[in-house]
Amino acid sequence: MTDGPAKLVSSITSHPPAILACNKFILYENRSRFYIVASNTSDSLHRIIKIDRTSQDELVVIEDEAVYTGRQMTAMLKMLEDGNKASGGLGKPKVFFGLIGFVRFTAGWYMILITKRSPVALLGGHYVYHCEDTEMLVIPSSHKIEKLSEEQRLMGIFKQVDMTKNFYFSYTYDLTSTLQSNATFRNQSNPGPWPFTSRFAWNYHLFAAAFENPESDAPKAHWVLPLVHGHVDQAKLTVLGRIIYVTLIARRSRHYAGARYLKRGVNEEGNVANEVETEQIVSEALTTPFYYPRQRYSNDETYRRPNPRYTSYVQYRGSIPIYWVQEQNNMSPRPPIEISVVDPFFTAAARHFDDLFVRYGAPIMILNLIKKREPQPRESKLLDEYTHCVNFLNQFLPEGKKMVYHAWDMSRAYKEKTQDVISYLEDLAEESIQITGFFHSGPEPYSHFLYNRASKMLFQNGICRTNCVDCLDRTNAAQFVFGKRALGHQLYALGVVDNPNLAFDSDAVNMLTEMYHDHGDTLAMQYTGSALVNRVETYRRMPHWNSHSRDIIENFRRFYTNSLLDADKQAAINLFLGIQPDTTLARSPKRSGYYQWFQEEHLDSPYTLEVCKNGINDFVEHSGDFWMGYYRPLLFTSLGKHFAYSMNSTLKLPGQVSISPTR
Repeated sequence: MTDGPAKLVSSITSHPPAILACNKFILYENRSRFYIVASNTSDSLHRIIKIDRTSQDELVVIEDEAVYTGRQMTAMLKMLEDGNKASGGLGKPKVFFGLIGFVRFTAGWYMILITKRSPVALLGGHYVYHCEDTEMLVIPSSHKIEKLSEEQRLMGIFKQVDMTKNFYFSYTYDLTSTLQSNATFRNQSNPGPWPFTSRFAWNYHLFAAAFENPESDAPKAHWVLPLVHGHVDQAKLTVLGRIIYVTLIARRSRHYAGARYLKRGVNEEGNVANEVETEQIVSEALTTPFYYPRQRYSNDETYRRPNPRYTSYVQYRGSIPIYWVQEQNNMSPRPPIEISVVDPFFTAAARHFDDLFVRYGAPIMILNLIKKREPQPRESKLLDEYTHCVNFLNQFLPEGKKMVYHAWDMSRAYKEKTQDVISYLEDLAEESIQITGFFHSGPEPYSHFLYNRASKMLFQNGICRTNCVDCLDRTNAAQFVFGKRALGHQLYALGVVDNPNLAFDSDAVNMLTEMYHDHGDTLAMQYTGSALVNRVETYRRMPHWNSHSRDIIENFRRFYTNSLLDADKQAAINLFLGIQPDTTLARSPKRSGYYQWFQEEHLDSPYTLEVCKNGINDFVEHSGDFWMGYYRPLLFTSLGKHFAYSMNSTLKLPGQVSISPTR
């Protein structure tokens, strides 16, 4: 793919952080230009951009810096219709739901639109949507793009990345960042010009060329709709009339992304393969938005105060951050593992962990689940090297900031029959939560009155980083146990339960189990082309009668996919993300400090009580109005069709439902 010149003509510089006010788009076209009109939910405010169609090689996107009312936009469109009669007027309007970006292969630019969407989650009154269908439009109109064989080949490769599967977006909520980051405005301090986390915006390459403004530090973020690739699921617990939303969000990194055997380990920038950030949000739907109105008889001059009924816990998975490969040059279902570059200073791993300090804070808990002993060493090669890596890097970290390293052969523990795998993981989960904490947007509720007097908002500093060899089956089972433990603490913080220990086989845990199964299956399909082989029930020693045959089928599917389809899949991902072939080659690691491998300021807690208090107060004051988008009062409909009514619930679980879903 070639990158032709692209430019934006505009001078507008202000935009509410992480908020995209427009959620309806109309496309008009004639022979010389595309016109896109973007509107908010109430059709009271509008923006417009023009895309030139006369150039074959250059992409010219011109933004009108004004924001129009409905009456002004009607007059503007009439003026454009009259002024473009010679070139066909404005043509028939086409409604769509988002602009993904622009792409060019060998001849001419294409524009990619979202033409169908479906709601999958609600967060603080903000909808999260799944991309259901897209359309690619040819931009040049002077002559049709020649059907060159290379053009068609690249088009076919590009379309192998199915944008109608597992791509999510939100108009008014920054889905690329965690709830804690959004609520404390920390995402605004991220490096780079964009008011979101570009690491998780998979269409970054598609919109950056058109909407980055070389004349200003502020890009046109209000036209950019970042797509998150991963998984989003939401369900609700019903506890004696109290509605609790449980939301699971998986964000797959676009850095060093690809297929299983073609992307292993770490690259020179410290980015690891199969990197996924998993966030578990638990909230009580007593009120809809992220804020409460100011108390009636309060002396506080602020208009809003934070809603204290939101909690969040974040986990991380990613390949072992050393240079290793697994070349599939024969028909072996398990190719040998080789350490490709021996770096005694572990420079790439140092960059990786320093980046985790920046993003999540310290300390980092590392849970390494690969095998320790094997008849023929495969995974165990990585165990020794990874352990040596962590020990080497840890010696230079100050006390209290050292990485907490746990290496545990989960497969062997399961086979020995004498170890309780789940109980051991629960102990590790409790240790992790005590080390890193979790985010709670306000003080404990008055159900914990004795504790409430000294309570304050909670925040998460640090992360648990989990891996096995593929970061799939064992990793997903471990992350479920951590999620289960976190769910108990989150429900306790919300005053729903009086004890953070949740029983297995309760309705709440059964629902969470299914959510993590879907979460794991989706991530496994993206990385390997097959679903999970070993599930949570496997490690609980509760196999179903058909589980063995299912495991055989999934193993065969992985072998077939990895053997025959991975190369095409990798080529499609590289083309979609704008990665040139030469950038995928192994390079010598960049040298930084051998001993001072981290930045001192990166070890400082990114979330402190004072900073978080100020940030969350600013967040609720600047939060957009959710009312029109959430309730849609101008549309004649019924509440029964509202997404909140159709959401999965513990009341919809098959079989008998317990009065208390946590027991």
